[in-house]
Amino acid sequence: MAYFPDLDDVKKAEKTIRQVADVTPLSKSIRLSKKYNANVLLKREDLHRVRSYKIRGAFNKISSLSKEELSKGVVCASAGNHAQGVAFACNHLRIKGTVYMPSVTPRQKIEQTKMFGGDFITVVLEGDTFDDSSKAALLFCEEQQKTFVHPFDDEKVIEGQATIGLELLDQTTEPIDYIFVAIGGGGLASGLCAVFEKLSSNTKIIGVEPEGAPSMKVSIEKGKNTRLEQIDKFIDGAAVQRVGDLPFTICQEHLDQMKTVPEGKVCQSILDLYNRDAIVVEPAGALTVACLDGFTDEIKDKNIVCIVSGGNNDITRTAEIKERALLYGQLKHYFIVRFPQRPGALKQFVAEILGPNDDITHFEYSKKSSRENAPAIVGIELKSATDLQPLIQRMKANNFYGDYLNDKPDLFQYLV
Repeated sequence: MAYFPDLDDVKKAEKTIRQVADVTPLSKSIRLSKKYNANVLLKREDLHRVRSYKIRGAFNKISSLSKEELSKGVVCASAGNHAQGVAFACNHLRIKGTVYMPSVTPRQKIEQTKMFGGDFITVVLEGDTFDDSSKAALLFCEEQQKTFVHPFDDEKVIEGQATIGLELLDQTTEPIDYIFVAIGGGGLASGLCAVFEKLSSNTKIIGVEPEGAPSMKVSIEKGKNTRLEQIDKFIDGAAVQRVGDLPFTICQEHLDQMKTVPEGKVCQSILDLYNRDAIVVEPAGALTVACLDGFTDEIKDKNIVCIVSGGNNDITRTAEIKERALLYGQLKHYFIVRFPQRPGALKQFVAEILGPNDDITHFEYSKKSSRENAPAIVGIELKSATDLQPLIQRMKANNFYGDYLNDKPDLFQYLV
């Protein structure tokens, strides 16, 4: 019989995690509620001490180990948040842990992991993806006879994450109509499915993945757990090539729907949450809010919960986040501009070709000499997406137009 979390085990996990995890707030978003004509509530998992829900599963799993297993130490692989949860648990329980992280993990998450673990953990950077790190961690674990603490494909981890569901039901007086939950490996979504099927079966649970890493969506569509060969690693907290076997089995049967969201749209939601709500979220933490546009009709007049899964955002990524948001919103455009071979062409371009609200944000000549006669790569930020075609028409009419790069991803990546 396939594993399905038992409610009594989830309740035990809830008591266990109270040693390290407080009940996180469930706060109404006035802005989102008004925008979608719904009662939109944010479950602020970003407000844990480790700034993500991962402390729940990690601590519940490690706390379930025998004295002998604890004495040998634990190992985990993580893109960041699970690593911090394991590190915090190791420090709290005074046991040794080894944390494998992809080499591309944001530095902020690496430093936080070291800070939470202190002298009780060792961080090893290995591979480009979570899957690379996981393979190395499992090999080390086997060689050293240590216990592997999986970030999502583990019964005790799933039961720990499921405690969010118990909290939600305690925090609401009205029935919850929809829950939007980000899916990386699927542990949290699995736990929520178990709790709500038994305690609030009318609640619809919507899984949300990045468009560039839809491993659960693809697996459910194919009817088997499927490994994606290529993924976009930008939303590192939810970008895995293969979801867990246990979560896949549960989500395949009990999840109401899967939805993917473009990375650029997620970036805009990150900026909106920060600028308009003073909430700092990581890319995975903004997935559920970014998803709401696709459910405008369904969620009207309903009670909605968005799980804000984490707030471990690296401030050094802000420029990239803004860039992706502008590109998605069709407000940032890159061109190859061919300046006519005559004096004053650059001055004319700025004065006559650009619109009154257009702004040059990138400018690079392709040659180092004869600059006014050479093609240049020009990035232009618009105030409105509707300003694009008039700009292109003015460039062509005055013989400035060379090429448009936004719709040529290979060339765009090489030149910009």
